[in-house]
Amino acid sequence: MNSKDMAILAARSMDAKKGSKITVLKLEDLTVITDYFVVGTGNSRAQTQALAEAVSEALEAAGQNVLRTEGFQEGRWILLDFGTVIVHIFQEDERSFYNLERLWSDAPALPHDEVFPEGSADQDR
Repeated sequence: MNSKDMAILAARSMDAKKGSKITVLKLEDLTVITDYFVVGTGNSRAQTQALAEAVSEALEAAGQNVLRTEGFQEGRWILLDFGTVIVHIFQEDERSFYNLERLWSDAPALPHDEVFPEGSADQDR
């Protein structure tokens, strides 16, 4: 599974658990840190934790193991590092404060219809 497929699977896993504002940023031409960031928002600690678990389970089922997890207990900003894909799951206040999309504004976002070709529940949230 390539890194783009991993990022899309992570985004779809968050969408299936009603994550919102899901964005996939392509960083492979900008940094050696990772190829993609997947950024999403949950409404509560329980939801951010559920989103993180869903992503981990989906990627592990596809043969990709998480290398490091940060912030799971607090659930305000959970980071899942899969090497070529880093998943950021925020609660709304933290997402607004850290604003990764602004920080990485040179990184193009994958088109929404490419990530969610059959539509996304997120469009209604």
